[in-house]
Amino acid sequence: MANPKRRHSKSRRGKRRAHDFLTTPNLSTCSHCGSPVLPHRVCPNCGYYKDRQVIEVEEV
Repeated sequence: MANPKRRHSKSRRGKRRAHDFLTTPNLSTCSHCGSPVLPHRVCPNCGYYKDRQVIEVEEV
C-alpha cells in the first residue's frame, strides 16, 4: 500500500478540498402561484404541477 512519505501542508489539503463545498439547490418558479419550487416537484404552496392541480392544499 502506498503511504505518504511526508506530511501534506494545510494549503495543499485545502487545494484538494476546493470543490467539496455545498451548493444551493436550483429553484424554478411555480407556473401557477410564482413561488420558488424544486424542479419536477409539486408546488407545496398551491398543489399544482405543470399547470394542473395534483394535490389538494388546505388553506390555513
